[in-house]
Amino acid sequence: MMFFLFSVSLSIILIFLLHKAKMSRTTFLPPGPVGLPFIGNLHQYDSLNPHIYFRKLSKKYGKIFSLKIGSATMVVISSAKLAKEVTQIQDLTFCSRPSFLGQQKISYNGHDIAFAPYNDYWREMRKLCVVHLLSLKKVQSFRSIREDEVLRMIKKISQQITASQIINLSNILITLTRTITCRIAFGIRYDEEAHEKRKFDELLTMTQDMMTHFFFSDYFPLFGWLDKLFGNIQKLEKNFKDLDEFFEELINQHLNPNRPKSMEGDILDLLLQLRKEQSTSTGLTLDNIKAIFMDILTGGSDTIAVTVIWSMTALMKNSKVMKKVQEEIRQSIGNKGVVNEDDIQNMPYFKAMIKETFRLYPPGPLLGPRKSMKKSNLEGYEIQSGTIIHVNSWAIARDPEIWKNSEEFIPERFLNSDIDFKGQNFELIPFGAGRRGCPGISLGVTTVNLILSNLLYAFDWELPYGMMKEEIDTDGLPGLIMNKKTALCLVPKNYLYT
Repeated sequence: MMFFLFSVSLSIILIFLLHKAKMSRTTFLPPGPVGLPFIGNLHQYDSLNPHIYFRKLSKKYGKIFSLKIGSATMVVISSAKLAKEVTQIQDLTFCSRPSFLGQQKISYNGHDIAFAPYNDYWREMRKLCVVHLLSLKKVQSFRSIREDEVLRMIKKISQQITASQIINLSNILITLTRTITCRIAFGIRYDEEAHEKRKFDELLTMTQDMMTHFFFSDYFPLFGWLDKLFGNIQKLEKNFKDLDEFFEELINQHLNPNRPKSMEGDILDLLLQLRKEQSTSTGLTLDNIKAIFMDILTGGSDTIAVTVIWSMTALMKNSKVMKKVQEEIRQSIGNKGVVNEDDIQNMPYFKAMIKETFRLYPPGPLLGPRKSMKKSNLEGYEIQSGTIIHVNSWAIARDPEIWKNSEEFIPERFLNSDIDFKGQNFELIPFGAGRRGCPGISLGVTTVNLILSNLLYAFDWELPYGMMKEEIDTDGLPGLIMNKKTALCLVPKNYLYT
């Protein structure tokens, strides 16, 4: 019966929209692949690797092209010039967010920072985040946590240097960055084998999945009932319920006057203090706090781990670069035994290598989707209000018109170069730019630098016996964050700490 109803409904809608579909692609819209009535380009869309799919289309249709997914019109840009247009020159036109069901539910109806539409509330929360939560002063206040956890990791790895033991570096790094985030965000350090740690990891993984999950409601509103039929709504509601209960428990612990001292001064503690003081014009509610907290948990841990994993992957494939960067670190640090955050400033090649990692392996290959708030113009094409704009930062950073030998890992390209990744050089925007640029860039980069420099200082690294560097894969997994498809497993050698 359900299939029959779906077939009849689809037939009626196809007939009704056939003429409209033929007229939809006018000369005012950027070129793009021809789609089918009603579904548009859905049958052609590669949801697993959209950044790669978009790059292929850009080679055929140009640096700006369009496609349709159901009722949604998308425009994809793949040039630094157009990225600047969207994120700086016309930033105010394109700085809102499309409303997707999973993201809206998880973000407490768009009351976070990452997925909220552009409005007075978002501006106030963005200001709160930049001034209070992720300011340079606040980032520095968590320095001891970062350094403590990195030292713990180094000691743990050193204990496994026996008989060329292989370690899963990917798992170690994800555990490390999630632990750092937990301590910074809510003052708790989970034991790696504890039930609470496994529960937190499962919750975080499921939440990230729900943020990118396909819901019929987003692209085929008339068929939103299929989300219930296939269990999508039930899955989303359960995830939200679990997430909300997790936040409630943390809030209650922080409100307890006998709370652990480790919770004093963490990000949740600061948010609750701001709510108590009513220091924002919009007035913070507990749901607002939960939504902001969700951004910090989902965006502040795995992105750091992924960047370090890709850095180590690239270095293992490029032994000359590995040798050069290790020599710089070890000559700079000497016998001190540990790399501190202040030491990074004296390592120009290391910093160039980090930039090259962000170029080839940005943690999010597509910037967060934007939505046009009014009719506008890009490259002579008419962009209607409500159009979804994708900036393919991954493709821009590999554009051979900008970068010589664009597919190769060459940190030297950034030596004596003013190009940076902070949102002012649009050929390299892994953290976005403009109003929607990532507010956590300082915390993220600082943590990446500390972890990676200590890994390279403390150990020499080898591939498992019999494995060649050509066999190291660079395939990524689908999702908001480009995780490495296959875990990076290496053999640490020659522990240098004293």
